[in-house]
Amino acid sequence: MSLVVAMRTFRIAMVQMNPTVGDLDGNVRRITGWLREARKAKADLVAFPELAITGYPPEDLLLKPRFIEDNRRALQEIVRQCRGLAAVVGYVSQSDGLDPKSARSSVVPAGAHELYNAAAVIADQALITTYCKWYLPNYGVFDESRYFYPGRRLPLIRLRGTVVGVNICEDVWLPEGPTRFQAAAGAEVIVNINASPFHLGKSRIREQMLATRARENGVVLTYTNIVGGQDELVFDGNSVILDHRGEVIARGKAFEEDLIVADLNMEAVARERRTQGRKKALSKQVAAAVEMCSAALPTLSKTRVRAVPDMVATLDPLEEVYLALTLGVRDYVRKNGFARAVIGLSGGVDSALTAVLAVDALGAENVWGLFMPSPYTSQDSYEDVAELGARLGISVRTLPITKLFDTYRDALAKTFEGRAPDTTEENLQARIRGNLLMAFSNKFGHLVLTTGNKSEMSVGYATLYGDMAGGFAVIKDVPKTMVYDLARRRNLRGSAPVIPKRTLSRPPTAELRPDQKDEDSLPPYEVLDPILQAYVEEDRSLEEIVEAGYDRATVARVMAMVDGSEYKRRQAPIGIKITHRALGKDRRMPITNGYRNR
Repeated sequence: MSLVVAMRTFRIAMVQMNPTVGDLDGNVRRITGWLREARKAKADLVAFPELAITGYPPEDLLLKPRFIEDNRRALQEIVRQCRGLAAVVGYVSQSDGLDPKSARSSVVPAGAHELYNAAAVIADQALITTYCKWYLPNYGVFDESRYFYPGRRLPLIRLRGTVVGVNICEDVWLPEGPTRFQAAAGAEVIVNINASPFHLGKSRIREQMLATRARENGVVLTYTNIVGGQDELVFDGNSVILDHRGEVIARGKAFEEDLIVADLNMEAVARERRTQGRKKALSKQVAAAVEMCSAALPTLSKTRVRAVPDMVATLDPLEEVYLALTLGVRDYVRKNGFARAVIGLSGGVDSALTAVLAVDALGAENVWGLFMPSPYTSQDSYEDVAELGARLGISVRTLPITKLFDTYRDALAKTFEGRAPDTTEENLQARIRGNLLMAFSNKFGHLVLTTGNKSEMSVGYATLYGDMAGGFAVIKDVPKTMVYDLARRRNLRGSAPVIPKRTLSRPPTAELRPDQKDEDSLPPYEVLDPILQAYVEEDRSLEEIVEAGYDRATVARVMAMVDGSEYKRRQAPIGIKITHRALGKDRRMPITNGYRNR
């Protein structure tokens, strides 16, 4: 006679969804649709991202009392739709812990000022409890202390014999934080919900941190991340489940919506805990914050098939960046109600890469190119623009600007008499092109995608109301050297390259005067980009950059150009963040600024 011992399993699902900030009704429809999918998968619990109901970040929508009320009503609709399973859903709470008895009551009256970044725990049409985020990031692109109060409760939920702790984003990053406290209080599974924006290399750092946190606490750790573009931010998904030893057992897709389902071996967690024991006792203050709730769920069918978790491969850095840019363009255009985009094509690599990204994001039928040659435009540019348009299958209109340029110069001739031509005349050409692009935008309703890169924007090698004119700056955070890398990588896809070979081999030039080259005005990009990374992204001083091997005069010149161009950047369209520190919310320097970090 053999004894069969049933393994205690817990089936968890994670939804990395793409909400739209402020579209509460649309987000509720998405959430309830995913609830149905999780129920079909026979999940015990399904986790949705941080602030899934409102979208992230809602910014000053949070200052509108009606918005907060509507967010609560949206939660109540989700509670009604959550049948046969438990769910964790991010929303905005007006209290640091709801009374479960009032879960179905009306919304909190307008005028309440305390707001919390919260996670509702729902089970079979009942709101069981709410966890409020403890640690509010207030650096880089984050402003959570502007809007939210920190939570100080640690609710634990017992579901089908498994103790689950819920926390939010930043809470899991700190070793001595909610994750440790919840694990010490008995949690076997930690459900962490997130709205973690992408930057290059972050997903690998994040996964290493999560592995450490799971291993040191002996818990299964589930990390549910949002996906999609929101203004300058892109969220990469890459949701992950790690076992109690820090091993990845499931990983979601990158830059796509996904449902990840896995069966957790809770017996293995229990054995490990019995062997290791608790390493640290909770302080009286923390212990007092712990609350245990239980939730009853319907009995599941005995025919439930074992869930085979997804294990999507990680991407290399260039592919990550390319997908982030593509998703950022697609969501910005579509979520803001545009149907098509128009791009000023020049024959250069920046406009070529922008056009290819737009086609990949929106489809060739939704992208227009506008080629506006001047007296200084080379035959190479004519040919390369035509070749690019043909390879991409986009509509390209040619509007020569020589006559317009002559008209401008004639109008200014008397005023400028006795003064030699300089950047004034060069910028006139850029501004004429900007006017024509915006005319197309006004007439046809297309969004103008600008083509300036991070190297140019950092040092001010761009024209206000000229090449900076537009609605969305696709490669604003992409250094010039990376622009070339991305273009070459994209050419490896498919049966034939889409960006002409000569576009990638000819010296970069704005073609605003005879035989002009970028290096007439700037250091070579191979030199410029590392200096910019050190100064803009890492806040290195002149001495530190010189010690790294760069010429002192060159470094000082670059730093002066960066400092003197802040007024331009404030007037530039927003662009997609892909580096650790972008030119926007990440770096908020005063325009009037007498300090020089020399």
